[in-house]
Amino acid sequence: MEDNTPRQRDPISLTSVANGLENMGAELLESLEEGRTPGSDSSPAEVGGSWSKAGPEHLGRRSLQPALRVRRFCREHTQLFRWICTGLLCTAFAAFLLIACLLDFQRALALFVLFCVVLFFLAHSLLKRLLGPKLLRCVKPLRHPCLNLWFKRGLALAAFLGLVLWLVLDTAQRPEQLVSFGGICVFILLLFAGSKHHRAVSWRAVSWGLGLQFALGLFVIRTEPGFIAFQWLGDQIQIFLSYTEAGSSFVFGEALVKDVFAFQVLPIIVFFSCAMSVLYYVGLMQWVILKISWLMQATMGTTATETLSVAGNIFVSQTEAPLLIRPYLADMTLSEIHVVMTGGYATIAGSLLGAYISFGIDAASLIAASVMAAPCALALSKLVYPEVEESKFKREEGVKLTYGDAQNLLEAASSGAAMSVRVVTNIAANLIAFLAVLAFINAALSWLGDMVDVQGLSFQLICSYVLRPVAFLMGVAWEDCPVVAELLGMKLFLNEFVAYQELSGYKQRRLAGAEEWVGSRKQWISVRAEILTTYALCGFANFSSIGIMLGGLTSMVPQRKGDFSQIVLRALCTGACVSLVNACVAGILYVPRGAEVDCVSFLNTTLSSSSFEVYQCCRQFFQSTSLEFSPEALDNCCRFYNHTICV
Repeated sequence: MEDNTPRQRDPISLTSVANGLENMGAELLESLEEGRTPGSDSSPAEVGGSWSKAGPEHLGRRSLQPALRVRRFCREHTQLFRWICTGLLCTAFAAFLLIACLLDFQRALALFVLFCVVLFFLAHSLLKRLLGPKLLRCVKPLRHPCLNLWFKRGLALAAFLGLVLWLVLDTAQRPEQLVSFGGICVFILLLFAGSKHHRAVSWRAVSWGLGLQFALGLFVIRTEPGFIAFQWLGDQIQIFLSYTEAGSSFVFGEALVKDVFAFQVLPIIVFFSCAMSVLYYVGLMQWVILKISWLMQATMGTTATETLSVAGNIFVSQTEAPLLIRPYLADMTLSEIHVVMTGGYATIAGSLLGAYISFGIDAASLIAASVMAAPCALALSKLVYPEVEESKFKREEGVKLTYGDAQNLLEAASSGAAMSVRVVTNIAANLIAFLAVLAFINAALSWLGDMVDVQGLSFQLICSYVLRPVAFLMGVAWEDCPVVAELLGMKLFLNEFVAYQELSGYKQRRLAGAEEWVGSRKQWISVRAEILTTYALCGFANFSSIGIMLGGLTSMVPQRKGDFSQIVLRALCTGACVSLVNACVAGILYVPRGAEVDCVSFLNTTLSSSSFEVYQCCRQFFQSTSLEFSPEALDNCCRFYNHTICV
């Protein structure tokens, strides 16, 4: 008779749960993989009591042996398989590139250039690993102190003579460039006058930093390959950012995206932040930052931590760049902390770069300004707050960059988009607050001005007078200085977002061919003034950023709150001067580009709308007495602009 009473389950002890439940199949696989027969390390009694119940061992061993052999073979030849896969992928890419170049080389030129750049760095890394020690042994005799001293003197003399020749030959045709050079001298003298330790200034860091800035500007602004490369990069970023419309139109609708500023610009920050987070996860951003920081550290003699932070500021914001060196902030000197702060104030974040490009600001100038600001920030920071302490990070061996907390690519993209929400809401809140405060200040100033018969008194008007000498020292034409001074005041007292938005309005009116003056108010500024203002506004140096900087650094290292508060204002002034020196360098190097328009033939065609070219040609037509224009040209100009000749 069967026993129908229910059996009680065997209790599971906490020890077995902690150590993992028994799995006879897993134990069998492990023993076979290690070359042991089941139960070989057990007593005969245990073997007879346990494994005999598991079934015939020889049958299981025979059935599992091929899989184990394959598994062991794959484990032993992992590196070989990796090389085979890499070789196949490289072969496929080379075949694709060859076919693309054969079909249309002009279309595949960008891909070919990128391939050559990657190939160059791979070859450099390989040669450095293979021949690096031999080259160091060959160069060691040249490190004699006497030879080193004469080399430095010769290099300094060559740089000085080159600068003098440049000023003599290049500025002969454009004397306004001398004003920009004078501006650089004035700003450097002012910063040196306010230096914390005058005698401790490292002139090597200052001269090399300004030299690297000038060399980058020369490559971007003057050379044809550099100008084309940065112009192409700016165009590609604009195309890349245009894909934001697909997501924002789906969420908000096409009508809101086209007409409302918040739904048109702010989603770009979300998309760009997501892309940057992915690039950080795969390690591309860290690689670029390391290369840039190595160049600055090797030439300027700065420490690893401060150089990495400034290089990171090219791509991320003032609070995100210190995260790259977060483990080392507690032990950094005050001079190094000053560099970290100055780098944050002198540059803008990559996500905001996309927003400013969407305003219509010149993308190539924005990218060049961000890159040029990095060595200049290091140089001017070491001028204002020289190193007088012993740094622990003179060598970069012990400094490592983090790759973030994301576990996979999807998590990196999601976390990047989620983190940007805080940035977007912060920007929206600041815009609402600052524009409202600006309107209130203007209303109060206008009320006070009316009491003493001063009409039109406003914050912009005050800035246009106070900061007009600064705008002139940048190299801006005197008639454009009031407008540029207003924008500089907005950037310093409000933020650069408001200033760039205002600058885009001036640019749009110029491109639309609006009248230059409406009463006593200038409607747009020249192309040169636009470019110089773009460089001058490119930075977080405004009073509202003081709290952001202190809050970000204090949250990472709370015990150094007093040190941060001690130098934050000095760093803010230095960061503002970095942007101004950047604009002065652009003023020295800027030359008009593009072919001149043949106004006679241009105005003799039928014009459907006005533009900047139409305005220039019509102004030339109204002022000219020698050029012969047809009646059709008169009709075209009088249709868009009012002049006495049209009556």
